[in-house]
Amino acid sequence: PGNGVNLHYCPPLGLETLKITDFQLHASTAKRYGLGAHRGRLNIQAGVNENDFYDGAWCAGRNDPYQWIEVDARRLTKFTGVITQGRNSLWSSNWVTSYRVLVSNDSHAWTAVRNESGDVIFEGNSEKEIPVLNMLPVPLVARYIRINPRSWFEEGSICMRLEILGCPLPDPNNYYHRRNEMTTTDNLDFKHHNYKEMRQLMKTVNKMCPNITRIYNIGKSYQGLKLYAVEISDNPGEHEVGEPEFHYIAGAHGNEVLGRELILLLMQFMCQEYLAGNPRIVHLIQDTRIHLLPSVNPDGYDKAYKAGSELGGWSLGRWTQDGIDINNNFPDLNSLLWESEDQKKSKRKVPNHHIPIPDWYLSENATVAVETRAIIAWMEKIPFVLGGNLQGGELVVAYPYDMVRSMWKTQDYTPTPDDHVFRWLAYSYASTHRLMTDARRRACHTEDFQKEDGTVNGASWHTVAGSINDFSYLHTNCFELSIYVGCDKYPHESELPEEWENNRESLIVFMEQVHRGIKGIVKDVHGKGIPNAVISVEGVNHDIRTADGDYWRLLNPGEYVVGVKAEGYTAATKTCEVGYDMGATRCDFTISKTNLARIKEIMRKFGKQPLSLSARRLRQRARRWQRW
Repeated sequence: PGNGVNLHYCPPLGLETLKITDFQLHASTAKRYGLGAHRGRLNIQAGVNENDFYDGAWCAGRNDPYQWIEVDARRLTKFTGVITQGRNSLWSSNWVTSYRVLVSNDSHAWTAVRNESGDVIFEGNSEKEIPVLNMLPVPLVARYIRINPRSWFEEGSICMRLEILGCPLPDPNNYYHRRNEMTTTDNLDFKHHNYKEMRQLMKTVNKMCPNITRIYNIGKSYQGLKLYAVEISDNPGEHEVGEPEFHYIAGAHGNEVLGRELILLLMQFMCQEYLAGNPRIVHLIQDTRIHLLPSVNPDGYDKAYKAGSELGGWSLGRWTQDGIDINNNFPDLNSLLWESEDQKKSKRKVPNHHIPIPDWYLSENATVAVETRAIIAWMEKIPFVLGGNLQGGELVVAYPYDMVRSMWKTQDYTPTPDDHVFRWLAYSYASTHRLMTDARRRACHTEDFQKEDGTVNGASWHTVAGSINDFSYLHTNCFELSIYVGCDKYPHESELPEEWENNRESLIVFMEQVHRGIKGIVKDVHGKGIPNAVISVEGVNHDIRTADGDYWRLLNPGEYVVGVKAEGYTAATKTCEVGYDMGATRCDFTISKTNLARIKEIMRKFGKQPLSLSARRLRQRARRWQRW
């Protein structure tokens, strides 16, 4: 299930996941380097300038029936099927309408796939993006497989992207293969889970670990499916004063399914390790309230799941049922802030934190997905400190801002006032991932993120308005990053154990970062916590607010002057130092009411609040009351 008909017999060799290296792909001819055999991978995306290194297919240098593209599996393999696609391009239309398949053991003598009436001619594509699967009439064992186009779209040329299905045969002498086999020792449920199975898995985890887990939902999808989350904490169901809140969410694009499975694996793993007494996981659960929301767009996932892991193409299931991209469906608060900053004399000052959502966005007829509204309500209700949203189709961690400040550019480094902290957070995930910072790894599509160690400022990559990261930073206390967990948006089930190994350490390290910086409680002289007090850090133009009097402020190591102000209270500052060890530095404040606030309180008490008295008469009255 979830992998399409017949596909589970043999998995993909890995042209899309890059398991098959560029050196294993060869072709008869190529139009130019950017359209070489190494670009003939299923779902590969072209760059914006299509005449560069990074194009959207292999394209033959000539259009005749003697062209071919071949894959060297590097070992004997039982080949069972071929999936093809046309060229990914905004400007041109090219695809192959029929082809032959040949196999070889030495790449010199080739045998065509035949049936009773001769060479089999397989039917190819009828447009450029929808993948077409052809199963071989009988599986064939060989080392090389070659695709030989026989006809193509008449107004185009020979171009294709492909994936090969095959089961590698065991080869005890093959050192190369043994070195690349990746297994996991974790005993987890490695499969794709549809909605019902996801719900069932959450129940199983909750049954295994009833004391540290709770299942709840944050709302419903367009089609009425509940958006389920699992909370992991030593005191599920309540915000504990002094304990920071963390979240992972996935599946805003329903067809980017690896994040969903990683979150489901993470909840199983944390439960098992807690029961086994793993001190690192026990500490994390005791000191943090963790929320895991694996599927934000279950309607979209359902579409992708029905097509299966190889046949959905690049975008089937990306949007919500009513056609909205959740990823950039949040209110654009950046423009409000920047306009206000640019018009220095403007009366309407916009704060640098907790910017209110504009009225138009809240109106009934605004184009806002119900799923987006549910996430916003959730983010407003829980005082999250740090969050990661898992996405797919790339291998990089993107941090805000996601929107370019200059109206004339589509890419431009646009840092938040907390740029250093965000870069550190991004690096903490990327550097502990098994592949993200590997200099030898091939770029997924067109972008090579090696120069920044597997991290990127969202706006310098491509600008989007209304992203969850920017909204989170400008409307709540939460620092949110987008984590792109793999080139292949919908990896085959057989890839899940390896992907878990690639991401497991990063997923844990990133959660631990919620304990970096300062934390504390702001209270009045009677010891009562003051909610909504504003915490500011000198030199960083971004404030946060207290929850129930408690607060957390993510900061890199260093010395900071921290100030607090709350309505009706005198302001206070102190110097707080952040060290290199894990665990936030305590930085508490006790503040007292201002004189004016005390007078107002006294007057309320006696119910004699005059409309407008001059300050002098107020003082006289206050004096008289003190004599009572």
